[in-house]
Amino acid sequence: MLRIGADMQRGEARRRGAALVAILMGVLLVSGCGAGTEENAGPATGGDGAAAAGAGEPDGPAEEGDASPDLRVDQRAIIYTGSMRVQVPDVEQAARKAIALTTTAGGFVGSDQRRSAAGNATAELTLRVPAAKFATVVEQVAELGKRQRQEISTEDVTEAVIDLDARITTQRARVENARRLLGEAQSISDLVSLENELARREADLASLEAKQRRLADLTALSSVIVSLVGPDAATEDDASAFGFVAGLEGGWKVFLFSWTVLLTVLGAILPWLLLLGVPLGALVWLLRRRPRPALVAPPADGTGRGPTDPAGGGVAPPTVNPPPQAPGARSAP
Repeated sequence: MLRIGADMQRGEARRRGAALVAILMGVLLVSGCGAGTEENAGPATGGDGAAAAGAGEPDGPAEEGDASPDLRVDQRAIIYTGSMRVQVPDVEQAARKAIALTTTAGGFVGSDQRRSAAGNATAELTLRVPAAKFATVVEQVAELGKRQRQEISTEDVTEAVIDLDARITTQRARVENARRLLGEAQSISDLVSLENELARREADLASLEAKQRRLADLTALSSVIVSLVGPDAATEDDASAFGFVAGLEGGWKVFLFSWTVLLTVLGAILPWLLLLGVPLGALVWLLRRRPRPALVAPPADGTGRGPTDPAGGGVAPPTVNPPPQAPGARSAP
């Protein structure tokens, strides 16, 4: 009986110990959940403060490991460039329409080069178009004729713009600090050194601002080079052809071009030939028709040669016989 009572007391003590352990574990769990909630609330508040501080100081150095902001496409700085070749029936009319489309879209013409040669006329236009209307203007220009070639390229400069803005803000602060120190200079040497430093910082700031304006211009206005060609203009495939047939065609074109140049030169000098050649030809013809005096041949001996000069051994000059004397008057008988 004593043993049974002792076993019962031990079982009751074990149950009490297990209940006490369960109560302690519940208290610890409740305490851990409360602490975790307070810890989560604390860092979140600190994070909001850091974000507010970061918003107040946008030009401060970024922490290592921070990623660049994920901007939407319409918020990114993108440079659009393109080139196209369009064959049109009338180059002059198509060029006027392309310029009108550009100005209507809010852009302007950067350059205009034209060459008129009937069916081989060409016009090369550099159009500056707002980036938002770039695709629309390109399609409208392509509808002016037959599109033979088109190349469009883009360049995302969003990170460069953000970095440039931060560098400009920092450089402006450096310039202001240099100006403040320059006003507090106490000696000539300090004044000279601060003036040199201020000039260097202002030059760096001007260079950064020039780059910023250049990027702003490229992102605000896109560029497209439009080549308008006439109906008889050779295609780019024909221009880059090789082989016997291509060489024969090239030689024939050179032959025709040479004759064209020769006829052009002949047409240029023909008036001068008529003006000077006709009088000179008439003068030569008159001189040739003028009679010449006859030459008296020397008398020849039996051998066909003149008499021999006994002194010199050569042919003696011909002797001139005196004229015959007139017969005297007869005396009367």
